[in-house]
Amino acid sequence: MKKVIIIGGGAAGFFTAINAKEMNPSLEITILEKGKEVLQKVKISGGGRCNVTHACFEPKELVKFYPRGEKELLGPFHQFMTGDTFEWFENNGIPLKIEKDNRVFPESNSSQTIIDCFLGKTKALGIPVLKNHGVTSIKKQGDSWLVTTKEQQFVCDAVVMAAGSSKKVWDLSQSLGHAVISPVPSLFTFNIKDIIIKDLLGISVSNATVKLIDTNLEASGPLLITHWGMSGPAILKLSAFGARVLAAKNYEYKVQVDWLSRPTNKIVNVLLNLKKKQPKKQVIVRSPFEEIPKRLWERFVIASQIPSTLNWADLSHVQIDSLANQLTKSVFTAKGKSTFKEEFVTAGGVDLKEINFKNFESKLQDNVFFVGEVLNIDAVTGGFNFQNAWTGGWLCAVSYTHLTLPTKRIV
Repeated sequence: MKKVIIIGGGAAGFFTAINAKEMNPSLEITILEKGKEVLQKVKISGGGRCNVTHACFEPKELVKFYPRGEKELLGPFHQFMTGDTFEWFENNGIPLKIEKDNRVFPESNSSQTIIDCFLGKTKALGIPVLKNHGVTSIKKQGDSWLVTTKEQQFVCDAVVMAAGSSKKVWDLSQSLGHAVISPVPSLFTFNIKDIIIKDLLGISVSNATVKLIDTNLEASGPLLITHWGMSGPAILKLSAFGARVLAAKNYEYKVQVDWLSRPTNKIVNVLLNLKKKQPKKQVIVRSPFEEIPKRLWERFVIASQIPSTLNWADLSHVQIDSLANQLTKSVFTAKGKSTFKEEFVTAGGVDLKEINFKNFESKLQDNVFFVGEVLNIDAVTGGFNFQNAWTGGWLCAVSYTHLTLPTKRIV
């Protein structure tokens, strides 16, 4: 009987173990978790509802949501895609639903549904889940692997690294000869102190474009003003794609915001038209753009040095240009970052050049596999990081069907 040790009791580890055992019941699989509890990230994901995946069903489109891993995941997504995730969970009694923003959740709206499914299946399949079992070393022992924890030792035929963004597991990976790209935070909000957004907590716009000044990085989508600065999908996406650039800047940087995601000259034309059509109305009274809330519009008017009593008819071309620039080219200075809710994602991990993405096996060590965030793969918010875990876990599990045969690398 072939033995497999899975290091990490999270989403990737459980999904790999369950599918490997179902595909090959003769395998003896054990999950080792260093903490007191398992599946903690699943528990808090999506505000406790578990954002299982995303309703993007084309591999070439899906990979665009991964700042790191875009090229490498294209092939795997052709093997196990978001539609396969839907089918897997529904076949296991968990119907999923697609929300307006294309995020996917269990119909129960509870991450506990996913946790109960995974725990129930590991129990039914006879997969031991050993908590408080932090791995201290992994060593080659003939054709096998010796995995050591403080509690005991395990001899196995294959090892799966599935412990997420774990410094200890990255250290273990380096002990096996793998390079680890140093981690930096991803998916964070921008700390901005500026009079324009001060005390506007909760105000949002539906489609802003945010650019990181002095780079070619930008992102579009909803933007939310918070008590510490800016958040929302546009900001989080930019933080993910700019993770390493922002870290290099020590999180002191400038961003330009186009609150309407429209060319400045088109906004100027709208304002000139208003000057003709409602000359006697005061500029500050009402936002002419439904996307811009009244309180935010007032800040733009004031920032453009337009008196609060000024009518549209008296608005100069200089003031119109200034107002248009405020709407489309506002510049803000950011210092620092804030973690997005309880969900902490890092950019970094095992170097992707050292992984065979046909089955997520190490190119350096036979029968050592890496799945989930232990790799230098991360994504924007919206269920994409979980999809990486499901896809990697599935392809890794498929490869286990070869473990009942003489060990042979899949190339």
